[in-house]
Amino acid sequence: MIRMHVTSFQTNSLWVFIPKHLNPQGLQELHKLPYYYKSITKFIPMQHGIVLSKTQCPVSSQDQDKMKSVPYASAIGSIMYAMLCTRPDVAYSVSVTSRYQQNPGEPHWVAVKNILKYLRRTKEMFLVFGGSEDEISVNGYSDASFQTDRDDFRSQSGYVFTLNGGAISWKSSKQDTIADSTTEAEYIAASDAAKEAVWLRNFLSDLRVVASISRPIDIFCDNSGAVAQAKEPREHHKSRHVLRKYCWES
Repeated sequence: MIRMHVTSFQTNSLWVFIPKHLNPQGLQELHKLPYYYKSITKFIPMQHGIVLSKTQCPVSSQDQDKMKSVPYASAIGSIMYAMLCTRPDVAYSVSVTSRYQQNPGEPHWVAVKNILKYLRRTKEMFLVFGGSEDEISVNGYSDASFQTDRDDFRSQSGYVFTLNGGAISWKSSKQDTIADSTTEAEYIAASDAAKEAVWLRNFLSDLRVVASISRPIDIFCDNSGAVAQAKEPREHHKSRHVLRKYCWES
């Protein structure tokens, strides 16, 4: 049964393991070149550099009817599928543009088409898994951008976990709580990453292919205040609401 599934996975029309013009040694590569071509053929990109917000959504019925003919949701779905599989580099863009699917405006559609343009320019990019076969390691990285949403001033969280240098889990999403400082935003992002680390550790432990998974997974954060708060949580009247929701032990 396993051999049948592997054969089906290798011979399908979407996935390509190693491009024929490459001959890597000690590396495994994975990307979705045929899928990018299919998406790009359906949606044509345009110029970029646009700041998005709800103020750009169409108000008049005439503008709304015009945007109904635009395959906005279909384009988002196509990009999201590529992002979830092998393209963590567009996770933030998908997170932002997907917020306006109910009533997208022309600036939102321009942004979506430019994501597709980026995928076309970088269609030969792929995930690479390499390093020493003697020691397979998992590392996590978290980050946040402070109050970047123009509509509700919420911050953006993001994390990525790598297995011997190759990304295996990633996420970019708007935070549920309005952070009052960069430290709070970074702390919330690190908390989300820690929850994912627990899941990855349990999953890889069941597979029994990563010997080092018995040790804690290192999560790197570039904010000293958030790191200090994570190592020794202390309640303060300004951070009490954040600690009670995002401070937890596994």
